[in-house]
Amino acid sequence: MTTDLVAALDIGGTKIAGALVDDTGAVRERFQVPTPAHESGEAVLAAVTDVLERLVAAPGWERVRGLGIGSAGPVDAVAGTVSPVNIPGWRGFPLLAGARGTVGERLPLELVGDGAAIAAGEHWCGAARDAANALCMVVSTGVGGGLVLDGRLRTGPSGNAGHIGHICVDLDGERCPCGGRGCVEGIASGTALARSVGPLGLGDGLLARAALGRLT
Repeated sequence: MTTDLVAALDIGGTKIAGALVDDTGAVRERFQVPTPAHESGEAVLAAVTDVLERLVAAPGWERVRGLGIGSAGPVDAVAGTVSPVNIPGWRGFPLLAGARGTVGERLPLELVGDGAAIAAGEHWCGAARDAANALCMVVSTGVGGGLVLDGRLRTGPSGNAGHIGHICVDLDGERCPCGGRGCVEGIASGTALARSVGPLGLGDGLLARAALGRLT
């Protein structure tokens, strides 16, 4: 028996990962490349295209019924653009149009912040399963979040609801690339923690774990 699949793309400041997922949440195929976060916007798109092309060539692609993209934010789900704070080359970048050039016109595409994508997955078949209300957090190269309220994922009109990384928690804190000061991300992200413990000789290990999405 065959089942429909969904393609998933996760874009962060350290890695870009793609997967084919079945209707039980099982990952059938997975590919990953480093994010060239400090190169041009087109170089980052080339890395995205690399992952998408591998998905398109993978067994089962013909059964894919949609592509969901979770990106470091902020995102504009209506315009299909992204402006991740930790990817300077992407400011109002037309990510959905770029992805469409690889996957073709037949598939529906959905863009949300990566925190919202994680919240959706955890509510479907993870730690927040059956929870009526949940805040799910991303703590990696940056900090993000997503909200489940009254049993439903709430992304807000732009796809950024729950993106807590750029809430100010220290009015006199360091300037953040987003333009604010003392943001949660600037204090609690994996990269920020690695910087703060660097003098103790622990930074490299923390940074490596953050890059792998295993900072717990």
